[in-house]
Amino acid sequence: MQKIKGGILNSQIECLESQIRNCLRRHLRSLGFRKKRDGCLVIPDSTKDGFRHLHSEQRKERLISEKAFLERRLPNLLDYFASGNEIDPEKISPRIELVVSGTYQADLFRLASLTWSVPVSRGYGRRMRFLVWDDNNEKLIGIFALGDPVFNLKIRDSMIGWNQALRRERLVNLMDAFVLGALPPYNRLLCGKLVASLIRTREVKNEFASRYRHSKGIISKKAKIPNLVLVTTSSALGRSSIYNRLKIGGMLYFRNIGYTSGWGHFHIPDELFKKMREYLVQVNHDYAANHSFGQGPNWRLRAVRQTLKLIGENPDLLQHNIKREVFVCELAKNAVRFLQGKVKRPDYRGLLSVKQVSELAKERWIVPRSTRIDDYRGWVKSDISDLLVP
Repeated sequence: MQKIKGGILNSQIECLESQIRNCLRRHLRSLGFRKKRDGCLVIPDSTKDGFRHLHSEQRKERLISEKAFLERRLPNLLDYFASGNEIDPEKISPRIELVVSGTYQADLFRLASLTWSVPVSRGYGRRMRFLVWDDNNEKLIGIFALGDPVFNLKIRDSMIGWNQALRRERLVNLMDAFVLGALPPYNRLLCGKLVASLIRTREVKNEFASRYRHSKGIISKKAKIPNLVLVTTSSALGRSSIYNRLKIGGMLYFRNIGYTSGWGHFHIPDELFKKMREYLVQVNHDYAANHSFGQGPNWRLRAVRQTLKLIGENPDLLQHNIKREVFVCELAKNAVRFLQGKVKRPDYRGLLSVKQVSELAKERWIVPRSTRIDDYRGWVKSDISDLLVP
């Protein structure tokens, strides 16, 4: 690919390059990033509030784009959220529901995810979205979603002991929890830990098997019979308070395997990315449209990198240096050996049901928390609206 030189088109390209450079520099300054002499970024504040601020512009963009949806659906969906006086911690009765597109449950999941302080990904490839209900009062406790894992994740691959061939063959047996959490006021009762624990249940394993039993690999195009044996996830705000020490019934449900290296594109806002994509179209670059799953694990990241190179900016600006803590949840006892190809069948003995895990979680976290701190009682469901202001 080469830039097209000469005449009006060349002038348009140079103008677009200048716009991208200026917008990028203004945006990074507004977030508080500094540049080192080598052009790399220095994170302004490594606290959780600092991380939230770095995501604030991205979140504002998301909420503005969802304004029509919120105005149309929030009034009808609000009653599915709980007020504090509607919760009895000792009687909480969790149930998971797989979300089907085009239903009110899909709209409810979408609405709930917009309350997050860090905008959540929509995932790609295989996706399974779940609502976590409290059957005691028919209110929403939380949500989680599993999607295809990224193809390249060094700390995960090192932990498993994968080479490229094994990873390509066996990645189909993994999913990534790209959305997970409890909603107010359940989050004040440590129900985020409950929601995380529900990933390691028979119901999740069975839903996966039912949905993907006869799937075909998107990259390999080969028929596969996947078994969900391991789920990865990463913290959004540095060290995680949900996944650390997530142990009930003598079983560690998530364990830390390290930190990411701090690369990504969240600090490139959508409007700026649109300009970058327009630029790639103008210069006839392949990445202008190369975004189908199977053409690479992170097309947007690569598209931004190529744009930065072409306009003379340091592509290392993609290293935002927010190192996310990475965790794995092993549903099968022999998950690692299965992923290494050393055993043929996963061992799911001891995998508990949603009901069994919920009872353990209530005893371990929820009821003790309710006796120590009762601020959840003051929450009213209408306060959800305050979490949806751009």
